[in-house]
Amino acid sequence: MAINSGSTHEWTGTSGDNWVLHQQRLDRMLQTFGDAALAVAGPRPAEHALDIGCGAGTTSFALAERVGTSGHVLGVDISPQLIARAEADTPDGASVAFQRADAASAPLPPAAFDLLFSRFGVMFFDAPTPAFAHIRKALKPGGRLAFACWRSAAENDWVRLPMTTIRHLLAPPPSDPEAPGPFAFGDPARIEQILTDAGFDDVAITPFDADIPYGHGATRAEAIEDALGLAFAVGPLSRALAGQSEDLRAAAEDAVRAAFGQRPGATSILLEGAAWIVTARNR
Repeated sequence: MAINSGSTHEWTGTSGDNWVLHQQRLDRMLQTFGDAALAVAGPRPAEHALDIGCGAGTTSFALAERVGTSGHVLGVDISPQLIARAEADTPDGASVAFQRADAASAPLPPAAFDLLFSRFGVMFFDAPTPAFAHIRKALKPGGRLAFACWRSAAENDWVRLPMTTIRHLLAPPPSDPEAPGPFAFGDPARIEQILTDAGFDDVAITPFDADIPYGHGATRAEAIEDALGLAFAVGPLSRALAGQSEDLRAAAEDAVRAAFGQRPGATSILLEGAAWIVTARNR
């Protein structure tokens, strides 16, 4: 799914609404990372794939193209808004279906899938080891797991830059690096331990860095304003400023606009993104 964090309640409410509203921008931001994960996942014709935290279905459709009509893809997400968008956008004849459910506990057919895939959807499990153990049961013996997850917040400019910029206005909220959220899998040793304990073998964790096109506009000025609007609508900055005074929000807006103005990019503001591409096999 996501660049945002949030509980199940948020994903069925505000976060889900915001993702649908900003879907094209967010998919553009995440595409390079999803493509990298798909490349190592290597979906093949006639395979069955499970897309965990499928969001509005962009990665599910990409998987469906690769497995073809002789294969099948099931996309699972907890947000009803995103599942509805995915179903509405499904191309005619695509071998894909969607299910609104929490993959950590959803009833899944045993040993039915060749591939478990996720683009930024697995970092939100409340109890990740039992969650991965549960979804592993849906994977065929020797089947593959591949996903992209963020590294630490400090390595990701799309969150580091705006949050650092407003530090003089608002103290950063306390955070638990292992709490469910975008950066819960920042520690590769933790990822390996979770997957090993859940029953996976051959765990491989590879760093992947790419510029994120944040916001979009016909001109650089429009791109900066669009990036600013996106930062205030989705992600850590939006949550940090929720409920703050209009004066503080206005000061934060000026500061973040100036910070974005220092970054490169013509029709989007280019911010550094840092992820892990993770693969493993079922025992």
